[in-house]
Amino acid sequence: MKKLLLAASTVALMTGTWLAPAQAEYQQEHRGGTIRLLARSAAGTLDPHINYTDQGWQMYQPIYDGLVAFRKAEGMDGFTIVPDLAEALPEVTNDGKTFTFKLRKGIKFSTGQEVGVKDVVASFQRIFKVSGPTSGTFYAGIIGADKCLAETKTCTLEGGVVGDEAAGTVTINIVKPDAEFLYKLALPHAVTLPADTPAEDAGSVPIPSTGPYMISAFDPNKGMTVSRNPHFKQWSEEAQPDGYPDVVQYDFGLSEEAAVTAIQNGEADWMFDALPSDRLAELGTKYKDQLHIAPLSAWWYAPLNTRLAPFDNVKARQAVSFAVDRNTLVKLFGGKVLAAPVCQILPPDFPAHVDYCPYTKDPGAKWSAPDLDKARQLVEESGTKGQKVTIIVEDTAVSRSIGVYLQSVLTSIGYVADVKPISANIQFTYIQNTNNKVQMSVSQWYKDYPAASNFLNILFGCASFREGSDASVNIAGFCDPAIDAKMQKAFDLGVTDQAAADALWAEIDHEVTDQAPAVGLFTPKRLDFVSKRVGNFQFSRQFNWIITQSWVQ
Repeated sequence: MKKLLLAASTVALMTGTWLAPAQAEYQQEHRGGTIRLLARSAAGTLDPHINYTDQGWQMYQPIYDGLVAFRKAEGMDGFTIVPDLAEALPEVTNDGKTFTFKLRKGIKFSTGQEVGVKDVVASFQRIFKVSGPTSGTFYAGIIGADKCLAETKTCTLEGGVVGDEAAGTVTINIVKPDAEFLYKLALPHAVTLPADTPAEDAGSVPIPSTGPYMISAFDPNKGMTVSRNPHFKQWSEEAQPDGYPDVVQYDFGLSEEAAVTAIQNGEADWMFDALPSDRLAELGTKYKDQLHIAPLSAWWYAPLNTRLAPFDNVKARQAVSFAVDRNTLVKLFGGKVLAAPVCQILPPDFPAHVDYCPYTKDPGAKWSAPDLDKARQLVEESGTKGQKVTIIVEDTAVSRSIGVYLQSVLTSIGYVADVKPISANIQFTYIQNTNNKVQMSVSQWYKDYPAASNFLNILFGCASFREGSDASVNIAGFCDPAIDAKMQKAFDLGVTDQAAADALWAEIDHEVTDQAPAVGLFTPKRLDFVSKRVGNFQFSRQFNWIITQSWVQ
């Protein structure tokens, strides 16, 4: 299809005609209406500098902008970095340590206020002032970040982020070259907000935005209304294209079963949560034209708290990994079409992935079957038999079923286990906070960008762990100084030799897997079910369905 489109474009150029007028008419024909989305719950805080969920990040795409962005495009093209609020990709000097951006003129926030250099500078400071979950990882390499991490409220990033109002430029200086830095700048945690945005979690209060849409109403118990930004004028179709629907209405609270029925009946257009497995056969036969399946760079996993009993003992952690039947989990998620067993951290077809599975009946490259005898032996050796374990899961159909299964596994190898489902709106932050003393949980991780470090360093690096914080994404509390040093070496190597760096990341993947700070469950695929009203469905490998590039009849 792509080749045919390219050929058509070439013919149009050669004959002196172009498709823009027809395309504009086509876009106008489909413009308007309300697209209706459903989710079991809200995705937590509205604050883009803090929210760290797949659900939130997908919705932010047509709302907020940074200096650069991931291209709004289908498939692997969605991994490409393009200029956004900046006129062009930055001029990089000082041996890869200085990035200079020239801001576009005339872009306005949804309040009508023009975006300026001061807003960009203040936004980078705010990442630290609100203790953003990636301030100590993604942005810790900016000069002055060390002081900001130590004293968040007085953060200035002096010498690190420098604005020149007269020239309309923002210069970012980093301590050492970083091959992944532009990826990090393209994420929602680095979007530009008004300079006077309070330096605290916005919670349920929408923050003014720059994209074609803005959040116009929000109730975490009911829903979110996203409407057109009256001050938006498209400046880059690649970075921030105008959208089709006038309104995106996102309602919360329906069960997955009820949501599927609503889409079937045309009362809603899409649901965020995984489709219930007992409805898949029906959807695959009667509604196959409304289903879209796509691979994901992601894993479902069960973090084990390495700082609390019984999982402060490595043998106890390894025992759970040996005992889990990944085939059962795949069935709970919907079958082999939608998931595949895994027992390492990096997902297949991802940078630095080398097949590895020590936790199976016959250890080797692939998982084959659980080894309960080995698991029970390790529990005995650890001296933790009989201890109580509570598993914290999201209150969704799939997560609850996985939690109940894991409870049965723990019981079978000698623990006294129970399951506690809590709202998906708060579960992710709850399991991160050490004050809640979570021993074991079920979570998911979807790559922020296509690099091995985004799984290994973010989930298991020492800098990702923070006592008493809702933004401590290293849920397992895992910190191995030797492995951490190896990660830093891989980062440095990536600047000059990415292939060698990936080989080192592969070693790190296997070493962390051996320490078992989490149980790898399965890698998922995304199955989207949309109503008959939805047209122009596009799926990006970076941020999933590009919602506002679809229209409704």
